Amino acid sequence: MKKIIGGFIGGFLLCLSAQANLLIDDAFKQTTGIEKQMKKTSFPNRIFNITDFGAKPENETEPCHEAINQAIIVCNQSGGGIVVIPKGTFFTGPITLKSNVNLHLEEGASLKFSTDQSLYYPAVITRWEGVDCYNARPLIYAYGETNIALTGKGVIDGQGSNEAWWYMKGNSRYGWKEGMPSQLQGGRDKLLRYGEEHTPIYKRIMTPEDALRPQLINFYSCNTILIEDVTLLNSPFWVIHPLFCESLIVKGVTVFNRGPNGDGCDPESCKNVLIENCSFDVGDDCIAIKSGRNADGRKWNIPSENIIVRNCKMKNGHGGVVVGSEISGGYRNLYVEDCEMDSPLLDRVIRIKTSTCRGGTIENIFVRNIKVGQCKEAVLRINLQYENGEKCERGFTPIVRNVHLKNITCEKSKQGVLIIGLEDSDSVYNINVEDSQFNNVSTGSNQITGAKDVNFKNLYINGKLVK
Repeated sequence: MKKIIGGFIGGFLLCLSAQANLLIDDAFKQTTGIEKQMKKTSFPNRIFNITDFGAKPENETEPCHEAINQAIIVCNQSGGGIVVIPKGTFFTGPITLKSNVNLHLEEGASLKFSTDQSLYYPAVITRWEGVDCYNARPLIYAYGETNIALTGKGVIDGQGSNEAWWYMKGNSRYGWKEGMPSQLQGGRDKLLRYGEEHTPIYKRIMTPEDALRPQLINFYSCNTILIEDVTLLNSPFWVIHPLFCESLIVKGVTVFNRGPNGDGCDPESCKNVLIENCSFDVGDDCIAIKSGRNADGRKWNIPSENIIVRNCKMKNGHGGVVVGSEISGGYRNLYVEDCEMDSPLLDRVIRIKTSTCRGGTIENIFVRNIKVGQCKEAVLRINLQYENGEKCERGFTPIVRNVHLKNITCEKSKQGVLIIGLEDSDSVYNINVEDSQFNNVSTGSNQITGAKDVNFKNLYINGKLVK
């Protein structure tokens, strides 16, 4: 028996080693298998128009979410189909999606969500910055549903602004003034303390006074999901937040959200995800992959894995494609290719961020064929000392390994590769950049600390070969 177990472990480690040493182009062949694993949505050709359930356009004083939710329920109970938002502007409160329902916005249709906080309570189970809780109902929410979609050429507007939702960040830049509710003076510290103290989730009930803004879209424990072609604007908080989901396709979506914590798409503890042909212009990370924060992430121990990002465009944001910071459950197998990024307000292209609070193993990151006009800081940034001032239980050493970048061009940045590891630790290793050119790098160099086995092959910075 010992020989069998030893042989299994040895074979497993050999397999991991083989994966780590794959040529990047060979690694991308694995995306075909990932896509084959994804279940695809399918809906009967039954139409349920929200106007038949009492929804009226241009009626700002009477939000029509009850009519929309009734149409969704009837569609679901009829065996599924398409709930249509016709051309026109419809003011609404929170919407709950059900299995086998495609919520479809016709071209010229617009959903504008009310900023009346009372509509988004009582709270529902979700996560906020990686910590489990009951919080304000996300604007579009689903829990435990299968075969759901949000499609069409229409617009979904969360109506976040300095006058609504965004001021709750607690920053005067976003309209906050003394006496207003603020997450900094309200629920953020309380929620983080709940996580650190292992408070039961049923006791973590957040209120409007806690000022924790809701997501625009939050699908929790769902599978077989499609979000296609819609334009998503002005979310109160994160825009697309799939949590514990599998088989998710986000395709042809436009995200414009300059608000605070305005992440574009944040798959958290999700498996088999495709994000393609999308555009992001946001106030935080464009795409940020997560798996729970600190104790909560370790408790569930569900990594995100098998995520493909291709043919996307990124403008403003703290990072183009990001792993972390709430990554305590770990991450494996990211494939990013054929993307364009360009903005003086795009801080980094590829970003990995964690800490000894978060921990987590992040591995097998493959990136190729990325064209960058300019970014503000670095093309690749790996930081294992993110938010070092956090009050938390420490001692969870993160690992970042097997990162491969190929054919990356950037025309302007401060640095090329910036790695901030841990002192006296080799927890960042097997980092590779090849066949790439970084021009107009103001520092003229990379900056690497706390890492080993960092390899450059045919990398040119300001026209000079990096050895």
